[in-house]
Parts: sequence; structure tokens; C-alpha cells
Amino acid sequence: QVQLVESGGDSVQAGGSLRLSCVASGHTIYSRYSLGWFRQAPGKEREAVAAIAPEGRVTDFADSVKGRFTISRDNAKNTLYLQMNRLKPEDTGVYYCAARLGYSGRWYDPADFTYWGQGTQVTVSS
Repeated sequence: QVQLVESGGDSVQAGGSLRLSCVASGHTIYSRYSLGWFRQAPGKEREAVAAIAPEGRVTDFADSVKGRFTISRDNAKNTLYLQMNRLKPEDTGVYYCAARLGYSGRWYDPADFTYWGQGTQVTVSS
């Protein structure tokens, strides 16, 4: 079992920055897990934002955040990060981190991830 806890969500103005963190716990080898960030806006489906492979050598991003968001992980601290720059109102939503054992390539599919955090709210005002 893997438990995930997100933090760092806040209300910011457009153009601002935030860094989200997700700490994992549980009797597991964290470095073996692919990790992802997803978000869900009110009335919309959960969508993939970014993902990172177990050893961090592969990262993927949604087109809407490329060039603005960076995903990284610190396996020694069991922590996943999402650095969000030049935020836009359309980035508003609840951000979730997720984990799955190994790497499948289906980083964009929520159904491919096994463990989820409870989410942290990001609100971007214009």
C-alpha cells in the first residue's frame, strides 16, 4: 500500500507560481513507482497534467502545461513535485498525485494509476 498526501495548493493571480508536493508513505520501494499529477475542475473530468517514470528519466506533460510546468521527484525523500509557473485561470482545479508500480506509457490515463492522494486546491484568478 502507498499513501499519498499532497500540499502546496493555494489561490494565486494569473501569471503567478506555485509548487505542489506529494509525500508518499507505506512499506514500498518508492523509486519503482511511476508518479503523476492530475487535476479536476468543477464539472469536468479528471485530466492528466504530468507524469514521471520510476527513475525520473522520462517525463510527460499535457500540451496545455508544456513550457510552464515542471515535474520532478526526490526518491530519497519519497516526494513528488509539480512546479507551476505562469499560471492561468484555466489551471484552476483540485490537483491529485497518483502512483503506479512500474511504467506503462499510459501516463495520461487515470485508470492506469493505482494509488491516489486526496487532492489540493489550486485557484487562479484573472
